[in-house]
Amino acid sequence: MVYIQEAHSTDGWQLPVNVREKILFADPKTSDERSHVASSCVRDLKIELPALIDDERNSVERAYTGWPDRLYFINRQGIVRYKSKPGPFGFTVKDLAAAIIKE
Repeated sequence: MVYIQEAHSTDGWQLPVNVREKILFADPKTSDERSHVASSCVRDLKIELPALIDDERNSVERAYTGWPDRLYFINRQGIVRYKSKPGPFGFTVKDLAAAIIKE
């Protein structure tokens, strides 16, 4: 998993559900701030995948059009075998699983 820019920052596009659930983060300006937000996300969502953090220039997000979120399957040769539509409504785990099985 790669954590990219904060999708619902308090100084950006804040959603009412984030306010209700007290998920309130400003858009990180430094790598330390982004690391803190990413760590909170991984912990609170109980994500068990290893998480990498995109840089302040959003290099991974720009290369993979990952905002707001997408699922990718990249094989051992580095070839993208599955790219979902934008999430969270544009992908299903079933489609990703099918790509993994096919590979």
